[in-house]
Amino acid sequence: MDSGYPKSFASDNHSGVHPAVLAAVTAANVGDASAYGDDDWTRAFEEHVRETFGEHALGFAVLNGSGANMLALEPTLRRRFDAIICPETAHIVTGEAGATERLLGAKLITVPTPDGKLRPEDIKARLHTPGDFNFPPPRVVSISQVTELGTCYTPGEVAALAETAHAHGLLLHMDGARLANAGAYLGCPLRAFTTDAGVDVLSFGGTKNGALAAEAVIMLTPSLAADFPILRRQSLQLASKMRFISAQLSALLTDDLWRTNAAHANAMALRLAEGVRDLPGLTIEYPVESNAVFAALPEQAITTLRQKYAFHVWDHTTGVVRWMTAFDTTPEHVDDFIADIHKALLP
Repeated sequence: MDSGYPKSFASDNHSGVHPAVLAAVTAANVGDASAYGDDDWTRAFEEHVRETFGEHALGFAVLNGSGANMLALEPTLRRRFDAIICPETAHIVTGEAGATERLLGAKLITVPTPDGKLRPEDIKARLHTPGDFNFPPPRVVSISQVTELGTCYTPGEVAALAETAHAHGLLLHMDGARLANAGAYLGCPLRAFTTDAGVDVLSFGGTKNGALAAEAVIMLTPSLAADFPILRRQSLQLASKMRFISAQLSALLTDDLWRTNAAHANAMALRLAEGVRDLPGLTIEYPVESNAVFAALPEQAITTLRQKYAFHVWDHTTGVVRWMTAFDTTPEHVDDFIADIHKALLP
């Protein structure tokens, strides 16, 4: 059923499925195939992972992003009292209903940041004296690429975090729900800011980039994968008809479709930001480095626009909203939205 809105700017989760991904699912829908990943489509996906992230990378298809994060983090936590250092805006803090605490039993040590990005000094400041039983010791650092504020870490920034984490016996996890958007913005291979930068484990998001329901956990430190098949099964993230999940991920990794989709979404966000940047009463809050635009505008303008468009109010106290674009957002969608923003602010 149609939502009654024009093109949604609320989330890239609202978009449809890319035709090439749907075609891959249809192509996989021929005859019988063994269940639980013992199939040619899953083997092809695993090979795509090695080609993309390096010969030692291990790829595991899962069903959703939150599940991918929990499964990626679980092998990094050795003891019941291990903790995770992350930005206070991280999705594992703000968007997963406390799943990390409930399912993994790990305390999140959150860090306020101006742009959603951790710095090496943030890690150092949250390390505690060995043997001090008053604080849970950190075991892993978790960052998001793209961050929840739409910003991107450069390969050098990731490498600096990995170096700092590893120097203190910590691992580095990357929430890559929008990894493709970061790769498109940075203009480099995905491995440049993951494998080559020292990331130990990451999630690779497909759903926000044109897939139907397909995410992956990528193990870049192979020893972390020792018990992963059992953990995935136990965590209810093992699909029986895995071929349909794997086929989608392979489609995104074939001929850099992930980059094509993400680059278009990013371009539409930049088009939107440039179209409203100089409007009186509106402020772009963060650099537009992905497919997200965060803007502050008057409450009345927000109310007017939400009568026609779907988008999230990020902070009601400051009037900050988040506008998201997707692989299927067109220039016409953006231009119509820009025109209506102008009307709302310049009646």
